[in-house]
Amino acid sequence: MNRPPHPSQARPHRQRGRFGLGALVALLVLAGGLAMAWWLMSQPPRVERRPAPAPVPPLVEAISVMPRAAAPALHGFGRVVAERESRLASRVAGRLEAFAPGVVPGRVVEAGAPLAHLDDADLGLALREAEAALAQAEAALAMEQGEQQRARAEYQSFGRELPAERRALVLREPQLRSAQADVERARAARDRARLDLARATLTAPWAGMVQARLLGEGSEVGSGTELLHLVDVSRFWVQASLPGEALAWLVPASEEASGSAVTLTSRGWPAGSEREGELLSVLPALEENGLQVQLLVAVEDPLALAEAQRGAPALRLGDVVRLEFQAGEREDLIALPAAALRPGDEVWVLDEEERLRRRPVSVLHRDDHQVLVAEGLETGERVITSPLGQPREGMALRTAASSAERPAGAAPAEPRP
Repeated sequence: MNRPPHPSQARPHRQRGRFGLGALVALLVLAGGLAMAWWLMSQPPRVERRPAPAPVPPLVEAISVMPRAAAPALHGFGRVVAERESRLASRVAGRLEAFAPGVVPGRVVEAGAPLAHLDDADLGLALREAEAALAQAEAALAMEQGEQQRARAEYQSFGRELPAERRALVLREPQLRSAQADVERARAARDRARLDLARATLTAPWAGMVQARLLGEGSEVGSGTELLHLVDVSRFWVQASLPGEALAWLVPASEEASGSAVTLTSRGWPAGSEREGELLSVLPALEENGLQVQLLVAVEDPLALAEAQRGAPALRLGDVVRLEFQAGEREDLIALPAAALRPGDEVWVLDEEERLRRRPVSVLHRDDHQVLVAEGLETGERVITSPLGQPREGMALRTAASSAERPAGAAPAEPRP
């Protein structure tokens, strides 16, 4: 009789069947996942494409140009020098007794005023000796004239004509000429002694200011020894330098007309103070360092001594001043800010379609603030003053009102769309 299998013997068979089915399901799920992943990876993502937004044109500032009469602003710096100065020297030897009252450095002396006195005792004696010698020579001449009259009377009584040479000897003509020469020599010695005595007092050749005393009282001086340093204060010069192209705008003084006006200022003067000068001449030599032309500016009454200049600041020798030259204007010029000029002497212009156009121009003058253009621009054209990183011919731009075009105190205009 067959017995049924024990439950413990049938359990392994059921477990093996259960494990086989689960592994199959897992493999199916894994394969499905791999297939889905491969499909997803093989299909490119679908993104909705939109048209790119149009680039916004750069915002720039522009000014409208208008030809007019214009002149450059010419300025420079110069040093004050004396137009005329002299170191006065004694023309005779002697002891310096004293300087005249008021002859002090910084004081003004008038033309012909006495400045210093030398001991003139010896010079006075020399004059007396010269006068005595002159009197003696004149007496000898008078005696010789009497002898000549006597000789002429004897010759006429002789009644005979002699040759010219013998007649001159008989009439004592050589002796007369010698006596006359002695008188002239003595008279010249007298005049020289009188002149030396007058030169013992040193006088001012022209009105000026005493710059310095070069010797002290009691010093022994010889002919040519310098005693005083005198400076003419009626006019000073200012020597300045400018680029050579500035000469086309300036006019030096001539006998017929005055030179270009010049305004002088200095840091050492009170605020708002200034003096007026005149362009006197252009020096022939260039400045050594910058190879610029050197100009000479004249300033009348530099120390403001005259009544008309009272209260004006004084120019001092050696001072450095700033000069503003009044240049002559020229018609039909276009003045642009310095930033509007591009490399290669060209400007950028906005056309009617708000696009950039390059324009070469003829420049008459340029400096750090202004450019004067003679040709290349038309009336009413708009010149770009703003910088651009990558400018291109025909590139679109937007404009904003320039501060030069806005009324004073107005707010900036909104950019054009």
